[in-house]
Amino acid sequence: MTLVILPTYNEADNIEKMLREILRENPTVDILVVDDNSPDGTAKIVQAFQKGSSKIHLLNRPRKEGLAAAYIAGFSWGLSHNYQVLVEMDADFSHSPKDLTKLLEKIEESDVVVGCRYVTGGGTVGWSRLREFISRGGNIYAKTFLRLPYSDLTGGFTAWRREVLEKIDISTIRSKGYAFQVELKYHAHHKGFKMIEVPIHFRNRQMGKSKMSGQIVWEAAFRVLQLRRV
Repeated sequence: MTLVILPTYNEADNIEKMLREILRENPTVDILVVDDNSPDGTAKIVQAFQKGSSKIHLLNRPRKEGLAAAYIAGFSWGLSHNYQVLVEMDADFSHSPKDLTKLLEKIEESDVVVGCRYVTGGGTVGWSRLREFISRGGNIYAKTFLRLPYSDLTGGFTAWRREVLEKIDISTIRSKGYAFQVELKYHAHHKGFKMIEVPIHFRNRQMGKSKMSGQIVWEAAFRVLQLRRV
């Protein structure tokens, strides 16, 4: 069984369409929306959608606590409900439901499958030069300092076999924002799991507001230095 985890905060403009497209492209998956008490009513839209589909689940959290906390809550829920594959995915169409199919095909032959923007066939759409520079630079920085053979350590479109998350022990993860993605991949690699990257196109969100901030970028840079000392 496969569970797609969608963390949300103020995604009312996107969430219903996203749920429909994921299920149209990948009808065998279940979806868990982890909502951080969105004031725009995201959870209510999901609850209404649930009435017509047994494949949609909702985890309501009392307040906004960051991406890592939302994913850890989603992973914990998925593991406790016996899902064998758990997928991290954005709810704002930055990650395409069509690319999800690629990840699920490759997870049959690997432990971790990373949707990669920086291999042949992948890329970004609608980004400014500054954001492209920050993202590429951040990945080169993390790859170099942590001595890892992957091209997209900061990307958040990833499929995990349950055994990997259990062995990592997700309750010990310390990162709060996008550094969470680096930390998970770092531990998976050093525990000997097979990780492969498949090309995806990351699209700048069309509706809603980006969650990226300078604080998130600095936390990622600092956390890489901490991991190097582990």
